[in-house]
Amino acid sequence: MRKLTSLLMCGGLLLATSADAQQQGEIDPAMVDAAIKHSWSTASSEWQQRLVQDETMQQCTKYRNNPPQDVAAAIMARAKSSVVYPADGKLLGDWRKGEAIAQNGYGLRFTDKDTSRANGGNCYACHQLDKKEVSYGTLGPSLTGYGKLRKFNEADAKGVYERIYNPHTALPCSNMPRFGEAKVLTIEQIKDLVALLMDRDSPVNK
Repeated sequence: MRKLTSLLMCGGLLLATSADAQQQGEIDPAMVDAAIKHSWSTASSEWQQRLVQDETMQQCTKYRNNPPQDVAAAIMARAKSSVVYPADGKLLGDWRKGEAIAQNGYGLRFTDKDTSRANGGNCYACHQLDKKEVSYGTLGPSLTGYGKLRKFNEADAKGVYERIYNPHTALPCSNMPRFGEAKVLTIEQIKDLVALLMDRDSPVNK
């Protein structure tokens, strides 16, 4: 009997997949890459660069975000080496500015044309930071009481800075953006976000 062939429309590109492959749950990576590239074919060269995976993303994709121990260790070490610490040695900025950054989703969207305007962190899209907040995302864990639970420990503050700068320092295939390494946020902005989590007076710790 002839093999049946099914057709898949993805991003405006007609793709053929065998019925056998579908039954086994197999996905052809080349087919997926072709569909994605086709859907971005009219984007600017700057935006098309977002499709290019670096070594970490390639490894996380290959192992479906569950890399073997040696690969995970290499990812974390590479992330750690990317972190640039504040020149003044101070990790905590102004939590009030940090709160504004956490609430601000501006930056890196195709509608964001004002390059003079600072990017935001859009932290509430993934985390709860204030018990009084009624709208927040749940992709990431709740961070309420973060500093209080850690007794405002300096070592934990450093860990927060590193995770915001490059979250792969703590979780090899984290879904969190690499705010510092990708230059989405400045070092001063990251310090303000650290203060939001680790300052005793921050609403996070009330």
